[in-house]
Amino acid sequence: MNPDYIGAYALNEGKDLTVVIAHVAREIITGTGGKKEECTVAHLKNQKPFILNSTNQKSIAKLYGPFIEDWAGKPITLFASTTKLAGDTVECLRIRPTVVKRQAPKITDERLKAAIEKIKAGEYTADKVRANFTLSSEQNDWLRQELDALPTGAPEPSEVATA
Repeated sequence: MNPDYIGAYALNEGKDLTVVIAHVAREIITGTGGKKEECTVAHLKNQKPFILNSTNQKSIAKLYGPFIEDWAGKPITLFASTTKLAGDTVECLRIRPTVVKRQAPKITDERLKAAIEKIKAGEYTADKVRANFTLSSEQNDWLRQELDALPTGAPEPSEVATA
């Protein structure tokens, strides 16, 4: 265990931790007993760096491709597990095999009003609003009412279908 790097000890028991990779690089790491070793290190936003063993490198590669340069800005979800090391069972970090979906931000009433005006002008669609923002049930009702009130020749129903 190297306290300069994130490990299983950093997770609350039974809880996953989703982090974002800032960048990944090959670095010389000084291990226990002063042994130096070249390792792949994922520098994480708002967390200690994460030394990537081959298992975790393969997990990230399955999510985002084989080039470490492409991993910057990508989220990964860590969980505590165990593995065999020199005949002992030890704690380790592993990476969940799924990409965390970003929650769309909530839209303000003012911004929704502006989006509705753009929909009326044919410059935007209700599908895009719903794809890019989280709407409350009241906002969904308001959007539906505004779309129902559009005159003939308005956008096709497929463009204004509810999510």
